[in-house]
Amino acid sequence: MSRHGLAACLGLLALGGCEGGSPPGPPTEPGIDQQLRQQLTQGGVVPIGPMPAQNPALVALGQALMFDKILSGNRDISCATCHDPLHHGTDGLSLAIGTGGTGMGPGRQLGSGRQFVPRNAPSMLNQGLRPFYLFWDGRVSGFGAGPFTSPPDVVLPSGLSNILAAQAMLPVLNRREMRGDSGDVDRFGSLNELAQLPDSQYAEVWRAIMKRLLGIPEYAVRFGAAYPGTPAGALGFQHAANAIAAFLMQGFSRYDSPFDRYLHRDDAALTPEAKRGATLFFGRLPCAQCHNGPLLGGQRFANVGVPQVGPGVGKGAPLDLGRAEVVAQQFPVPSPSSYRFAFRPPPLRNVELTAPYMHDGVYPTLEAVVRHYNDVPTALRTYDVTQLDPALRGMYHGDQATITDVLSTLEWRFRTPLNLTDGERSDLVAFLKSLTDPAARDLASLIPASVPSGLPVRE
Repeated sequence: MSRHGLAACLGLLALGGCEGGSPPGPPTEPGIDQQLRQQLTQGGVVPIGPMPAQNPALVALGQALMFDKILSGNRDISCATCHDPLHHGTDGLSLAIGTGGTGMGPGRQLGSGRQFVPRNAPSMLNQGLRPFYLFWDGRVSGFGAGPFTSPPDVVLPSGLSNILAAQAMLPVLNRREMRGDSGDVDRFGSLNELAQLPDSQYAEVWRAIMKRLLGIPEYAVRFGAAYPGTPAGALGFQHAANAIAAFLMQGFSRYDSPFDRYLHRDDAALTPEAKRGATLFFGRLPCAQCHNGPLLGGQRFANVGVPQVGPGVGKGAPLDLGRAEVVAQQFPVPSPSSYRFAFRPPPLRNVELTAPYMHDGVYPTLEAVVRHYNDVPTALRTYDVTQLDPALRGMYHGDQATITDVLSTLEWRFRTPLNLTDGERSDLVAFLKSLTDPAARDLASLIPASVPSGLPVRE
């Protein structure tokens, strides 16, 4: 064919014809990687990286405090009891068991005369990303070094370094979690002086804990190393909270999941199943309405129809009204009813490791969670209580009035079924498992051999 003939044929091809050729087919769908990367860009999903370097002396102090039961009124529970490295920064329980309990992890037992903590203990993994809200109901919030919003009956001190430190101020005040009840005696038979103080004297509780800590020579040395130039008399519990936060930021940050590698442009990091699940998650399904941005969640609140289990919270007890309880206390508007049964969808990185799921731990597997979202009204009406520990089954609120109440403010996106196929549900689970950093599977190295108080680290 001559040069002129070739040019003519190419022109005909553009119009759809040339001898021996065929008309073009319909436009092809973009490749799955192109499609997924467009969705991730639209959702503001970006890689996460290492936390800023922390002061080693501050981290060492924070590690000791995290595992030391001296912070609790009865000297029988530490922060790490509910946020155990051996269970990926949580306790493996549906509802946490606070002071008075015995044991660790899923085998922990409720003490005589004690009640379950009303909510699931969230994992500490990647909390160093410092979302705007913390706790299931978002009762602590704020950016940077604050100021931080807190429950109205507690005024947080100045000098807190970040929101992780702000949240660390509160569990030691909670009678069910760490502080104990008036009249309690500690593990040595001595009167629990923290529990004797009225709830309104929360600052006195913090001061009493610091008195305990600074009365131990090793802690005095560690505080001096972490805060050189700060007189002992000027040290408050906010200094302890800042140290705990520094330890959490350094010790519990894991950011090398297959999904994070994919965000770093490694197309081979995700399996085909995980990619299909991700395109569903960030595409036609409503998941990314809550689980978006760098944190993959944690920045808003939603009622997703979670079954109600447990002793309840505040004025709503025996139900847990979630964010509505906080809104009624902290803000005059919007109407608390718009937040009734709404909770903070947690960030999802490493979610595979942190079962059971939801604010009250009602689902033991990711498969069960996906089934719930596939048809929320049906899942709520037909909830199988055998998924719960036998000790909690009698605390399931499955009466028709409660179910109707929860469904009345259900997030509109979940009022009709998603109609996922078995394969699509499997792909979604594959995507969620791709959020696991292999290094998060074994955090045993975070556990110290001993703590300055001499109290047992694990029992």
